[in-house]
Amino acid sequence: MNKPKSNFRKNIALRLHSRYVKTQAKLHELNYFFWECTSSCNLACLHCGSDCKVISDVKDMPAADFLKVASQVATQYKPSDVMIVITGGEPLMRKDLPEVGGELKKMGFPWGMVSNGYMLTPELFRKLRENGLRSATISLDGLEANHDWMRGKTGSFERAVNAISLLAKEPGMIYDVVTCVNQRNFAELEAIKDLLLKIGVKNWRLFMIDPIGRAAENPELFLNSKQFGEMLEFIAKNREEGKIKTSYGCDGFLDDYETKVRDGFFFCRAGIHVGSVLSNGDICACPNINRGFVQGNIYKDDFLEVWNNKFVEFRDRGGFKTGICKDCKEWKNCRGDGMHLHEPGNDSPVVCYNKLLRHCK
Repeated sequence: MNKPKSNFRKNIALRLHSRYVKTQAKLHELNYFFWECTSSCNLACLHCGSDCKVISDVKDMPAADFLKVASQVATQYKPSDVMIVITGGEPLMRKDLPEVGGELKKMGFPWGMVSNGYMLTPELFRKLRENGLRSATISLDGLEANHDWMRGKTGSFERAVNAISLLAKEPGMIYDVVTCVNQRNFAELEAIKDLLLKIGVKNWRLFMIDPIGRAAENPELFLNSKQFGEMLEFIAKNREEGKIKTSYGCDGFLDDYETKVRDGFFFCRAGIHVGSVLSNGDICACPNINRGFVQGNIYKDDFLEVWNNKFVEFRDRGGFKTGICKDCKEWKNCRGDGMHLHEPGNDSPVVCYNKLLRHCK
């Protein structure tokens, strides 16, 4: 009798969550705001979704241009309610990052960054903290050989570990470590966990790599269905163990694993709560989303007008109920999975997480 009761409660919870998602889509209050401050990067990661380069084809946006947009956002939203996340490329490639952070701090915005950690010295970290850095995400994609392979540069593992250690020792710092799980590092997950525990890391997010961006050309990066299921079991086990808060990323609906590997049910907030300004001024949601879904550009459009009145595909997902999603009974729960899995002109997402789970059972 326990299983039917459990399923009944889960179905009720999913129904309520579906209503919540629809309500939030109508309200679409911006509370997580990315700035892709550069498309330059000091590494050559095999899975890069933005195809960033050491020498970028796009000049860095002048800081004043983004700060102008931030000041516009502050006319509609309370700055303390909007988390600004600086990404790239590699954000630390910008020499003016501390000064930009200081201006955001003066405006009242909390801000953080997503970094590979290669350039994060103790001196630079201290300067960033003094200028308001509140949170950071650093990637660690395996032990030394496999991390350096994935990141395309010898020594990147050591630099990442040093950066993570800086964050772990800093009082009041909000941070997590992200691992993109692939064929090479799949067998190292337990060893990576032990390393993170030794450093003192409290939060660890794991992702499966999707066939988008640069990763689409490298099948060695993708897990098969069996491995995907085993990774989710690994996360669930570690959450029960409680030594390190392990969670799965925000990619897609995971059916029975939803509350086992995440704190809540799947919700792609792109274009609903999450917006971004890309390095060329384009206005979109998460920087990882296909550029075909760009909604405008700050050099010809008002950001708030775009945010308030566009993003239709993000907020009403009905247009994606085609292809493999057309008759899927899980549509109300996944709504086509993450927006980064969609490409203009395709009638199906590049990956269906529910299908992967059915194959791994």
